[in-house]
Amino acid sequence: MSHKSNAFNHTNSKQQHFFITFASLMREQLTDTRLFSTLFEQYKEPFILFAHSYIRDRAAAEDIYVEAMMQYWEKRYELSSDTNIPAYILTSIKNRSLNHLRHLQVRAEAEEQMLNHSTRELNFRISSLESCDPSELFATEMREIIRKTLDELPEQTRTIFYKSRYENKTNNEIAEELGVNIKTVEYHISKTLKILRTRLKDYLPLLVFLFDRSL
Repeated sequence: MSHKSNAFNHTNSKQQHFFITFASLMREQLTDTRLFSTLFEQYKEPFILFAHSYIRDRAAAEDIYVEAMMQYWEKRYELSSDTNIPAYILTSIKNRSLNHLRHLQVRAEAEEQMLNHSTRELNFRISSLESCDPSELFATEMREIIRKTLDELPEQTRTIFYKSRYENKTNNEIAEELGVNIKTVEYHISKTLKILRTRLKDYLPLLVFLFDRSL
């Protein structure tokens, strides 16, 4: 911040006169609350400008000035006679402004941490959704239904279907291997598919896709 923008440029004789007058009046009327109220209003602007030049919040700067002046008024009898009253009030304003800025700093850091956490969580959800394959989700459910259905079938039916769909054997190869006629093989495969179509009626659009991948 430029020294020129500081409300308390000590090289300015007009400002020095301002504070000398203010200090003198404050010392002379320690018990006069009405004069204090007048001085409170008449001399407030430079103090408020000082706080505002740092915290950039007019309302907060005004509150800080009020608090600093009240502190002075409450402790005026505890101060030594040579106390620099404007400096005392200004120091109080400085400390309160620092506390205000530190509070803002802590809040900003907390908000940044929350934002970073929210950003990481959002990125994770985006990444998860991007990698999600709806067909694979359905396929997993379908495979589980198929597995349970086949486990419930008679052994011969299950064996024929496994050889047809998992081992990719032709009906003739299955008939020769099991010593049955081809009509029997066709019957058991047809029987199994009929049961599966019933249990997988909600997944029919994906049945061909799934079977093409050998279940």
